[in-house]
Amino acid sequence: MRQASPRFALDHMATPGLDVGALFAFARDQGLTEVQIRGQPRSNAVALGIPAAEVRSAAAEAGVGILSVNALQRFNEWTPARKAEASKLADYAAACGAKMLMLVPVNDGSWPANGERRGDLHAALKALKPILQSRGLIGLVEPLGFQTCSLRSKNEAAKAIAAVDGQSVFRLVHDTFHHTLAGETFFSCELTGLVHISRVNDPIHWIYPDRVLAGSDNGSQIRALLDGGYGGPFSFAPFVDAAHPLDDFAGALAASIDLVRHGLLTRLAA
Repeated sequence: MRQASPRFALDHMATPGLDVGALFAFARDQGLTEVQIRGQPRSNAVALGIPAAEVRSAAAEAGVGILSVNALQRFNEWTPARKAEASKLADYAAACGAKMLMLVPVNDGSWPANGERRGDLHAALKALKPILQSRGLIGLVEPLGFQTCSLRSKNEAAKAIAAVDGQSVFRLVHDTFHHTLAGETFFSCELTGLVHISRVNDPIHWIYPDRVLAGSDNGSQIRALLDGGYGGPFSFAPFVDAAHPLDDFAGALAASIDLVRHGLLTRLAA
């Protein structure tokens, strides 16, 4: 059954100048109760050594939940070093109260031929299963639409998850930008764990009211996901340059939320 309205969240990349405490307060002030934290040059909680208990406490004080920690990079290039990194990040994610750990594939064109590449993906998912299960986490596999990426397709990711019997441990990220960039038509609403509302055409001002639905297919993707039964969060994840922030991000975010809701309501009334 179709969800009446999207459940919105906020990705840390939208506010790269804020530390995690300020991010939580900002989200709360905008009426959002879920956030994603990630590695930022100034505010990466993991890299800066901020204790997970501190992050968890700050989120609780602000009244927000942490959806995910971003990210285990190059997850499908499984090595002893990657295993150690995965365990450390999973420990941190669980301790700070996150529900999920983002898994980002190799994205520099340095991956092997298809057979070996797919084998590496399966091996990594198999190895990650017990790490995530033992900490009560979901692994969010995020295919990237770039030509240089070793995992561009959500369809391929879904097949790999099924091949390792990983449906209880792994979910897909549906990013509107990467979905468009990859030219993908595949939707798997039951396997999707998170949706990123991301820019599609305009690299800077996408979030203003005339840029969220107009001039992109964000709206059609959101509608398809809701119609297909997806009931999880839709996280705003624009690429915002910390050196050139929007003058009024709070206002732009509110206008974008209103526009998404208006577009969906207009469709229902038609």
